[in-house]
Amino acid sequence: MARILIVEDEERIASFVAKGLSADGHRTTAVGDGRVGLDHALSGDFDLMVLDIGLPGLDGFEVLDQLRSQGSRLPVIVLTARDSVTDTVSALEGGADDYVPKPFRFAELLARIRLRLRSASDGAGAGRDDVLEAGGVRLDVRTRRATVGERELELSAREFALAETLMVNAGLVLSREQLLDKVWGFDFDPGSNVVDVYIGYLRKKFGASAIATVRGMGYRFVS
Repeated sequence: MARILIVEDEERIASFVAKGLSADGHRTTAVGDGRVGLDHALSGDFDLMVLDIGLPGLDGFEVLDQLRSQGSRLPVIVLTARDSVTDTVSALEGGADDYVPKPFRFAELLARIRLRLRSASDGAGAGRDDVLEAGGVRLDVRTRRATVGERELELSAREFALAETLMVNAGLVLSREQLLDKVWGFDFDPGSNVVDVYIGYLRKKFGASAIATVRGMGYRFVS
């Protein structure tokens, strides 16, 4: 049983989601204000948050930004009527773990919630050091800071997640499919080059030699 926070100002939708999750065995708390939702999310009392974007008080993007800037790694699934590519990218870059557009089928939302909860329980952070160091790069997963030598780097939420995944597995080869699953968490077009693009971003910041390409297999963070 997981403790799930629902931050949604449409009472009908919040009630619908809460009832469905309760029927699946979860404990739910629903709030309709962004500021109240942020306070709840930072309390440490929840295992996952379902977050709307169009909220009073603070909108969902602001909630995400403050949540991640304060070091919270609470899994967040954005649930909103804003389904443009720009909004999707903004939510994911802001630190959301997944994005479900309205109208939605509860079965799909539930499947994504189960996936996120399973990923968290499988050890996304369990037993992991707060500071990762490899190849001259230092990553503080608690404060979300990255440095190379004395130089502090600015990483987007997605860049940080990719760097963390690679550094936790430093020396091991991870395929594009593994990186998509661990970092993006939902299916992209198999022909998508999003992993390659973000590897390029990290190489520019960490140095070209920090991440090796293993032809036909994937990428390896040089330890």
